[in-house]
Amino acid sequence: MTTADSGPQEDRRAERRERGDDGDSDAAASFDVPDMDCPTCAGKVESALDRVEGIRSRETRPTTGRVTVSYDEERVSEEDLVNAIEDAGYTPAGGEDEDAAPEMAERGEIWTSKRGIKTWISGAFLAVGLAVEFLLVAWNAPVGSLLGTELFVADALFLLAVASGGQAILRDGYYSARNLNLDIDFLMSVAILGALLASVGFGEALYFEAATLAFLFSVAELLEDEAMDRARNSMRELMDLSPNEATIKRGGDEETVPVAAVTPGDVVVVRPGEKIPMDGEVIEGESAVNQAPITGESVPVDKTVGDEVFAGTINEGGYLEIRVTATASDNTLSRIVELVEDAGAKQTEREQFVERFASYYTPVVVAFAILVTLGTPFVFGVGWPTAVVYGLTLLVLACPCAFVISTPVSVVSGITSAAKNGVLIKGGKHLEAMGAVDVVAFDKTGTLTTGELAVTDVVPLNGNTEADVLRCARGLEQRSEHPVGEAIVAAAADAGIDGVDEVAEFESLTGKGVRADLGGTPHLAGKPGLFEEFGFDLSHVHATTDGGVVTTTARRLCERNNCLDLLDDTVPELQAEGKTVILVGTEDELEGVIAVADEVRPEAERTIARLKDLGVERTVMLTGDNERTARAIADRVGVDEFRAELLPEEKVAALRELVDESPDDGGVAMVGDGVNDAPALATATVGIAMGAAGTDTALETADVALMADDLSKLPYLYELAHDANGVIRQNIWASLGIKALLAIGVPFGLVPIWLAVLAGDAGMTIGVTGNAMRLSRVRPDETTQTSV
Repeated sequence: MTTADSGPQEDRRAERRERGDDGDSDAAASFDVPDMDCPTCAGKVESALDRVEGIRSRETRPTTGRVTVSYDEERVSEEDLVNAIEDAGYTPAGGEDEDAAPEMAERGEIWTSKRGIKTWISGAFLAVGLAVEFLLVAWNAPVGSLLGTELFVADALFLLAVASGGQAILRDGYYSARNLNLDIDFLMSVAILGALLASVGFGEALYFEAATLAFLFSVAELLEDEAMDRARNSMRELMDLSPNEATIKRGGDEETVPVAAVTPGDVVVVRPGEKIPMDGEVIEGESAVNQAPITGESVPVDKTVGDEVFAGTINEGGYLEIRVTATASDNTLSRIVELVEDAGAKQTEREQFVERFASYYTPVVVAFAILVTLGTPFVFGVGWPTAVVYGLTLLVLACPCAFVISTPVSVVSGITSAAKNGVLIKGGKHLEAMGAVDVVAFDKTGTLTTGELAVTDVVPLNGNTEADVLRCARGLEQRSEHPVGEAIVAAAADAGIDGVDEVAEFESLTGKGVRADLGGTPHLAGKPGLFEEFGFDLSHVHATTDGGVVTTTARRLCERNNCLDLLDDTVPELQAEGKTVILVGTEDELEGVIAVADEVRPEAERTIARLKDLGVERTVMLTGDNERTARAIADRVGVDEFRAELLPEEKVAALRELVDESPDDGGVAMVGDGVNDAPALATATVGIAMGAAGTDTALETADVALMADDLSKLPYLYELAHDANGVIRQNIWASLGIKALLAIGVPFGLVPIWLAVLAGDAGMTIGVTGNAMRLSRVRPDETTQTSV
């Protein structure tokens, strides 16, 4: 956090006023407030900021301990914002320009902190007081009087317990009253002070109850801090993935500098075992790089010159020199951390409901506490001291902390766990929605298939060899920019075929194929219809069975007197397998058949089957490819239905139809491979982009991004989201149900005040946080063992 000097800032304001310049004066500031770790704390900060004129908006994130404020810098300075946060009882540890990790890390030793030590001292006084009152009765002699009420040794020890353990509680209660917040700190302060005042007013000592409240609530607060620290650790682990320093080459020398000082164009040196500090491109060396921190890939990826690498990944074995392509604040890891933080701040529908409910819950329970205090002496015949204790117990139960935090802590746990496994979820609402979808739609090319065409079959004809066919096809296609032509050229190169005849008179026949002279002889390559136009009888051609390399497909089709019926048998059968068929030959003779296909991802079939096992009711493939190819791919991967030959707008219409058919509590997830599927991804209930690592547009447009080009992460995402919804429901109903049961039992004397503190407040907060942390147990490829 940078606090601007008020003098120069005031001078700038005066200059703007003199110029009459009322331009855009909005500014934003972000502050780390480590002690703001619960909705109660956030409420005090919000109330304090709301009293500062000139603030446009403010956002508090107790799950990450961060406050973000948008304000009019002509009316408000950062110093004013800091003062407001301090008025709420909290000290900002730093802003977005500083590394707050050390400040947050200090909170790890919660039980030996100043408050922790005071809590143990309070517990010691409470324990000795109990021993004196109930065991060492002879020692419990009068030591004086307090406002006319006799004070015994045990009472004095209880008061010392209140003084040591209740100091922080009363301080926070003061800030709550100052900010008009009816929160747990205020209620506990009222309860402690009420017990002390009742001891004096009724002449019946309630010092033990006051000491119990002070000690147990302090323990509860420390337990909550510990639980929240565990929740924050998952976010902190993301932030810690990237190293703080980088080794760069300048003028032939190596120099170690902070990553913030590295700029695009610098050359970074990364040795074996080191983390890659910045996004960049390898310019020297080769190595296997563990990309699991970013993409979740379990197997290291080989990197060589020209390959892209990401900050936070680990160089496994070789020496690398990397030219930096992004600043530390704009690399892939930084964007992931930023998006995860933003995702945790976006409220889901459940969170909004919980907050609305909580705004009514506390006043209702406080009113019930007053009613019980005033009514139980008449209805149940209890004494006024007992009635006061009942009222104080209900005040303890009046704070909905565990209820309010039950959803956000689950969302943060789920989102950060997913990010560490290579799945970026852009908000809690998308996590909830993904867990409820009953239909998953897939794009074909680049999603269910690899998106890269490859030659799958070569059928030589009329005495030619496979090499002859590929050599001829390469000569024809090497000037073509069509993906099919590029696949044929690549296959010929992989087969080591060279010595292509001189190419002349090249002509692209749009929608049909290509024509050119090879070594002075006119040749053709294209769809079967192109050769029919030249008068070829495709129902009777001779296959090569000797002297040529014949594929399994060719041998199976050539058993009928070495004769093939390309029109009715060969071409349809290859197309039925989802392949594109290209014929090659001269104007007088066919030389061969080449089949090209976009290969199905090896994990596609397993992914579809796993989704169905997990409860997805319907899987659909949407593609612009022809129906025969679409059917072949659909049959192979096992989707329930497919829709082929769709234009982009027709794909969007199909998704709208699927969404309309989905039940109100369900939804449709659309999986695509990036920018070209953006309209469809936006139309679906949840849009999921494949292979988003290093792709700015995919990171920005999709609701969910699978960072690696790995379809198998989809079942993990679905199970994580489904489990997260279950955990959220468990947390909400458990926190509400237990508090309701305790509240009902109070007027009947069934709930002592210590149980209200430990079970109703601390116990439930720890319970919902621990339950949320279970989401980190869900792992990709281990879903059958890790379901919660």
